[in-house]
Amino acid sequence: VWAALYHQLHDPKSFQVVKFSQQSTGFTRYSSLNLEEHVKEQLSGQPIDIAVISFGANDTQGVMHKGRYAALLSPEWKAEIGARVARYIAILRAQGAVVYWVGLPVMRKESFDADIRGMNAFFAEEMSRIGVPFIDTRPMSVDEKGQYAAYLADPETKAPRLARANDGIHMSMRGYERLVSGLAGRIRHYVSRARKLAEAQG
Repeated sequence: VWAALYHQLHDPKSFQVVKFSQQSTGFTRYSSLNLEEHVKEQLSGQPIDIAVISFGANDTQGVMHKGRYAALLSPEWKAEIGARVARYIAILRAQGAVVYWVGLPVMRKESFDADIRGMNAFFAEEMSRIGVPFIDTRPMSVDEKGQYAAYLADPETKAPRLARANDGIHMSMRGYERLVSGLAGRIRHYVSRARKLAEAQG
C-alpha cells in the first residue's frame, strides 16, 4: 500500500510519502512488536498529516484478553483488538493526523477469505464508530463475476493485467495501485482544499 501511494502521490513540492509499515506485524502480535509503542517512537522523529493504515492479514489468530485466550473474531477478541486499534488511532490523531483505514482484498483460499471478510467487517464497524473512513478494497480486487482472479481488466484499456502475487494473498504493484487509486485522489482533494483554506485565512 505504501509503495502504491508513493508512486501515485510522491511529489517533493506537494507530498512526502513516508513508510512506517513493517512486515509480519499485527494487532494480535504484540509479543513481537507493540504497535502502539512503536508508532509513538515513529511519530517522535517524523510528524505526519495523514495516516493510511492497513492491517489484518497477519491477525487471523487468537489473542490474549484479560489473561485468557480469545479466539479469532470472538466477542473477547473484538473487545481486545478494538481497544488496541482505538488507542493506536488516538495516538495518530493526538498529533493531528487525518486517518484512513484500507481494508483487505479478496483472498484466493476460501477459508482464509472467510476470516478476512469477517475481519474487514469488524474493522469497518470499528472505523465507523470512531469516525475513520474505511476504504473497502474487495470490489476492486475481483473480476466482473465478483470472483478472485490473478488478472484483472485495466480500468482504461480493459486489457487483462496481473494484479495478484503468486501467494494468493498479496497484490502485484499494479494491483495495489488499483486498490488505492481512489484513496490517492481523495487525499489530493483533501490536501488541495486544506491549502486553499489556509491561504484564504492568511
